[in-house]
Amino acid sequence: MERKLRSFANKASGILDIVGLESAYWKTKQNSFLTTFRSLCRTALTEDRAIITPWQVAGKIDYEKLIEQFGTEPITEELLERFKHMTGELHLQLRRRIFFSHRDLNWILDVHERGERFVLYTGRGPSGPTTIGHMVPWIFTKYLQDRFDTKLYFQLTDDEKSLWPPPGMSLDETKFWTRENALDIIATGFKKGKTLLLADTLCAKTLYGLAVEVAKHVTYSTVKAIFGFEDSANIGIIFFPAMQAVPAFLESRLVGKNVPCLIPAAIDQDPYWRMTRDIAPKLGFFKPAQIHSKFLPGLLAGGKMSASVPESAIFTTDGEKAARRKIMNAFTGGRATVEEQRKLGGDPEACPIFQYEYFLFEPEDSKVEDVRQRCLKGELLCGEHKEMLACKVVDFLRSHQERREKAKEMLEEFMVTDEYFGKKP
Repeated sequence: MERKLRSFANKASGILDIVGLESAYWKTKQNSFLTTFRSLCRTALTEDRAIITPWQVAGKIDYEKLIEQFGTEPITEELLERFKHMTGELHLQLRRRIFFSHRDLNWILDVHERGERFVLYTGRGPSGPTTIGHMVPWIFTKYLQDRFDTKLYFQLTDDEKSLWPPPGMSLDETKFWTRENALDIIATGFKKGKTLLLADTLCAKTLYGLAVEVAKHVTYSTVKAIFGFEDSANIGIIFFPAMQAVPAFLESRLVGKNVPCLIPAAIDQDPYWRMTRDIAPKLGFFKPAQIHSKFLPGLLAGGKMSASVPESAIFTTDGEKAARRKIMNAFTGGRATVEEQRKLGGDPEACPIFQYEYFLFEPEDSKVEDVRQRCLKGELLCGEHKEMLACKVVDFLRSHQERREKAKEMLEEFMVTDEYFGKKP
């Protein structure tokens, strides 16, 4: 069925492009069949040209090319050895190059070696339920917080999601998803007392003044060039990048001296930090350092896991039945028949089932390599591998959901408002 849909999608893609049915995708109520079909159509339209913006990721991504295009640095063996020496153990997302690129990470390690402190900053745009893909950089950020005993600013950009992409959500909707996403953030295991969840609309008085200082140094033409905004973009989203820059400088402003900042995030957010780094010296702040992750692929063909395409994503609130269904229906790129699979083998690099193991669900490198080899040799069939992953994912979700329920009692201890900053000396 999947192969027939894909063939049809490829034939139909030109027609869809001409008549503009692509935009109707976002307006049509989804069911499983339509979701799969439209995802394949979108893949046919974008697979030969990667699209990477803070709001959309699609197509086949060449991460080495991204390093060149974005002007970042690859994470080298030497840097990993230095990291291991300081932390005692490399997280699997470093060992496996899930985090693959950086800016000024050596400087952050220099700061730590001198016995000086730095802060962490990451975020989430609360536009819908949390997926496992969203949690990839969060899990790594927790590792950084644990190993370096650092303070974390976690921004929830409820204002952005009310502004962009058009027509935007209502503030009531973003407020709802802010709370829901915050429960998942807390359930990830961040340290109470060292983790501040900042919803922009709840911390507007604290953030806005510094955002205005940032905005004074960023021209409209610069924002258009960086983010690709057109003249039809509302004025709110034109200003918003200044708000997202603020947490990189907030600790420095609060304590009255420069404090280095490290931002772990997926590389689609890099345009914000390029702008932030450009204006930092003009405001007398350090440029924030960055470490970038790859994208956990979706369960459908092409692109990353997306909450806007439910069958491509495993949500942290999914029940066992839903999670198993999504995994068992996932695209794998496997052969048409068991005989062909046994004879020719599979392609683990193109298979999201293997990638989920690689990104998160198999902690032992020797075991993940064994799975890779068995797939390549045709010894591991797609259905068998899906069953293996489904058991791991269900266990993960069950444990996460237990912590998520407990997080409801701790929400006010993590979520801060202007009142919190007003009480600080």
